[in-house]
Amino acid sequence: MMSIPQIEAVGIVLCMLGLFVWDRLRYDLVALLALLAAVLLHVVPPDHAFTGFSNPVVIIIGAALVVGRAITRSGVIDALLQHVLRRLSSPSAEIGVLSGCVALLSAFLKNVGTLGIFMPIAIRVARRRGLPNAAYLMPLSFASLIGGTITLIGTSPNLLISTIRQQTTGHPFRLFDFVPVGLPLTAVALVFLTLGWRLTPRDRQGKPAAADRFEIASYQTELRVAEESPLIGKTVEDLEQLGDGDLTLTGIIREGGRRYIPSRHWQLFAKDILLIQADPQLVKEIADQMRLELLPADEPVAGEVGSDTLETMEAVILPDSPLVGKTVAAAHLRQHYEVNLLALGTGTQRAGTRLRRHRFRPWDIILLQGRPAALADSLAALQCLPLADRGLALGLPRGSIWPITILAGALALAAFGLMPVAIAFLAAAVLVTVLLRISLKEAYEAVDWPVIILLGALIPVGESLHETGADVVLAGLLAEIGGNLPGPAALAMVLAVAMLLTPLLHHAAAVLVMGPVAATLAARLGYNADPFLMAVALGASCDFLTPIGHQNNALIMAPGGYRFSDYWRLGLPLSLLVVALGTPLILWSWPL
Repeated sequence: MMSIPQIEAVGIVLCMLGLFVWDRLRYDLVALLALLAAVLLHVVPPDHAFTGFSNPVVIIIGAALVVGRAITRSGVIDALLQHVLRRLSSPSAEIGVLSGCVALLSAFLKNVGTLGIFMPIAIRVARRRGLPNAAYLMPLSFASLIGGTITLIGTSPNLLISTIRQQTTGHPFRLFDFVPVGLPLTAVALVFLTLGWRLTPRDRQGKPAAADRFEIASYQTELRVAEESPLIGKTVEDLEQLGDGDLTLTGIIREGGRRYIPSRHWQLFAKDILLIQADPQLVKEIADQMRLELLPADEPVAGEVGSDTLETMEAVILPDSPLVGKTVAAAHLRQHYEVNLLALGTGTQRAGTRLRRHRFRPWDIILLQGRPAALADSLAALQCLPLADRGLALGLPRGSIWPITILAGALALAAFGLMPVAIAFLAAAVLVTVLLRISLKEAYEAVDWPVIILLGALIPVGESLHETGADVVLAGLLAEIGGNLPGPAALAMVLAVAMLLTPLLHHAAAVLVMGPVAATLAARLGYNADPFLMAVALGASCDFLTPIGHQNNALIMAPGGYRFSDYWRLGLPLSLLVVALGTPLILWSWPL
């Protein structure tokens, strides 16, 4: 018979499960309700209610997201991939390379941050191939999930299962304890994704982003060829090839301000002003790579352009705006509103026209730069409607390898035991902010606060299963089912249960529920707890069946145009592969 505290602990978890499935309340609110219920019923002591927020897992996840945002802002990864992708001749090769990069980076960064880095690249490649986004995005999402299983810090389930191991045995898992299982499994999964992407639906149309709905995929931007630019002596055609068809040089200003419409064989010279038509992110990549200087339409105060205290924002000019009817030069945006005009949507401006000569009209799309404190007030005064943030980095400093170097240093400190993982990653997050690789505002925005709340609230709720002994009762039920099974089959059962439970719960909640149960089950069957804990972490990390078990799968749903049932097409065979290969890998690395 279960005691009253055990019944209450299990009841709270079941109610939480029901609310997750009901999906009318956001998951962080459900977690807080579960925590409050546990405290009111004295399942969780009041003085332990907030211990989850002091758990190192919370610090590691938040810091990893900040470092990931800094790496995204640097543009280094995007610039390197452009060279590789231009040399690939088939969608399978492109998906294989992109998935491999996502998986590798997901081993060291939060996988949702990694997916965010590569999604725009994949969408651009899919557009160039004439294929739907759906063909590229699902393999990338699945690769980010499987890649996160390689190290302790790759995914939340690994971090949480390490916490449970410390509570169970007194010792957490180390940074690279997951490599013998995660690395070979990831390699095989990548081969499958490279060949199996054809299982994704071909008739799905992704939902356009806000920018696409306003037809602002491209802007007219002005760049000056610096004295040290590698473009000097190259032709217009050479420059346009850097954009893989997504960049057009519409004009050149030279010889004291004369404007020319160049042919593709024209040579480029130092101090040429280039009128570029392209997406701002592509403009930044090429400007960084080719050492081109951005020319705002309205001259800024000295020293402000390139400062990390500036940010960019896209906006629509409303009919009542004081800008309507004025030229850019006459508007004096810098003097009157403390903003720079960086670019104009090409649908609003005649190709080849200088920015300063454009006369604003209602519904023009503009890209502005300004200080965060003044930008919102300036938009209000200008009666411009801000668009959804696309994270545009145009006008910010050139790409830098500093964020990647800092991440590598943090990983080395943690791997060699010179510093705890949480401290190493916190130091990395502070450094990328102090060294101005990312602004303080962006650092706070990079943190996924609902996930932080979820983890902080659920950790004490998960611990209550162990403190009340409810995990022993639940393990007994599983032991009755798997008691007559051989050890490998019992391990596979735990892996499958964790995998099936994850779509119903959040993946973090699945670990916090199943972890103590799996450890107790191992003890009752007379086995080592480590392989069973590994099975829980692996199963909770690999939700390939639904869009709701992991935020990465939800993230790709709209841009990929996926339906709920689409995930089974590619996800079911991959899930079976994980169970079939993951079980022997765990047994080989962590004997029963």
